[in-house]
Amino acid sequence: MSDLLVSIRHAKPADAEALSHVFESAWREAYRGIIPGVTLEKMLTRRGPRWWRSTVTRGRPLVVIDLGQGVAGYISYGRCRDRSLPAEGEIDEFYLLPEYQGIGLGRRLFRAVRNDLRDKGMSRVAVWALADNERACAFYERMGGRSVARVEERIGGTPLAKVAYLFR
Repeated sequence: MSDLLVSIRHAKPADAEALSHVFESAWREAYRGIIPGVTLEKMLTRRGPRWWRSTVTRGRPLVVIDLGQGVAGYISYGRCRDRSLPAEGEIDEFYLLPEYQGIGLGRRLFRAVRNDLRDKGMSRVAVWALADNERACAFYERMGGRSVARVEERIGGTPLAKVAYLFR
């Protein structure tokens, strides 16, 4: 029997390639058929390793779940940027490689970030998800999120609904 070392840690510039891979894989799996194809490809192209190296060194926290052999997912978070929401904290992005979804790693990473936000005085946390991303919406609802807002955003000329979930 082998042991699997799972750690949650702050991202480093050396994680840029892995973060780019997680982003691309997760977005292709989550948004194919939701975000128009050409637009999706353009969005993926902008988020290469160079972009991630720069992002890791900026102000908002970015944590990864590392399985010892590499990064399987990440969350970017911080103070809530949307003043219309009744939240102090916000999870900006939360993605896992598709092959690691559904086995508990997402719950583990999500709870770690919620604990960090709570430790920083941000007990109410918001997360936005595309309404058509049924898997993400179901996850946030299972984790105790309550839908508190819905807006429409045009992505690639296509109107897409976004739902804000609030966690207390």
